[in-house]
Amino acid sequence: MAAMSVLNTKVLVLNRSYFPVHVTSLRRAFSLLYQGVAKAVDDQYQTFDFNSWSALSASLNDETIGLVGQAIKVPRVILLVAYDRVPKRRVRFSRFNVFARDKNTCQYCGRRLPRSELNLDHVVPRSKGGTSGWDNVVCSCFACNRKKGGLLLEETRMRLIKKPVQPEWTPFMIETFSFKRYREWLPYLSEVDAAYWNTELER
Repeated sequence: MAAMSVLNTKVLVLNRSYFPVHVTSLRRAFSLLYQGVAKAVDDQYQTFDFNSWSALSASLNDETIGLVGQAIKVPRVILLVAYDRVPKRRVRFSRFNVFARDKNTCQYCGRRLPRSELNLDHVVPRSKGGTSGWDNVVCSCFACNRKKGGLLLEETRMRLIKKPVQPEWTPFMIETFSFKRYREWLPYLSEVDAAYWNTELER
């Protein structure tokens, strides 16, 4: 993997209590280590500042990156040394999360489809006072979306499979972690409320 693409891979960020609070890029993680804001965490839960982490010998199985004439082991977990807070607990209302709640299934015909073949539909159209929120937006296939158009459900022969509601946290763990996970993250994720993984990644 090229150095630039490795720098864009993900690192789990823990607060001072070893609780996961974010996911960041390796580039940003190295910056935090170098500034002394964070420490790298190894698989024995030991912490290292930038210099001591740089001095570690990487094994043949370790991911490394070349920095200033040396190969440095890639940290997959870092600890913020003076940060105790945790993310706000709320499910973001987003396209990704509506698809996750509805399991990529059209809420009118029941067909499960690739996301590229689905869109979002306002149950009560905006033109008739419908709002954009958890209780009025559902996953819909293109055919059902065209069929319903700007009509109310009672004006069609269509019906919802289930009433749309704001989702619980638990079903989001697998869906929200559909991006690559690393074995080094697992000890910290196993007991975490999935609410913490509804935060946006850094761009």
